[in-house]
Amino acid sequence: LLITFPAATQYFMWEKMRLPIGATFCVMTLHFGQWMNRVFNFYYWAWFPATFTAPGLMIPSAIFLDVTLMMTGSYMFTALFGGMGWSLLFYPSNWTWLAPFHLAYKHPSGPLMS
Repeated sequence: LLITFPAATQYFMWEKMRLPIGATFCVMTLHFGQWMNRVFNFYYWAWFPATFTAPGLMIPSAIFLDVTLMMTGSYMFTALFGGMGWSLLFYPSNWTWLAPFHLAYKHPSGPLMS
């Protein structure tokens, strides 16, 4: 479901304007909307700490999708290889903010949990 909006935006921008930046543009606007949602709804309205709400990073996946369309010029190859690259790049691109959760944790009165 995450790839449908960038793919539709990419189709429109490629067919009408020949710009291979549709997926990246869509992902940047989605990130801006997520940021507004987290700031206004979680922080200002519910007083929930904004550091506890982290969005999934989709920018490298969108760049890969745009580069695949630009290099091939075919929607079929973009759907096959760009969609596969989108899903394969999603988890590694989120390692930067997931790294603290992969460390071992020492409970105050218990064993080391990993």
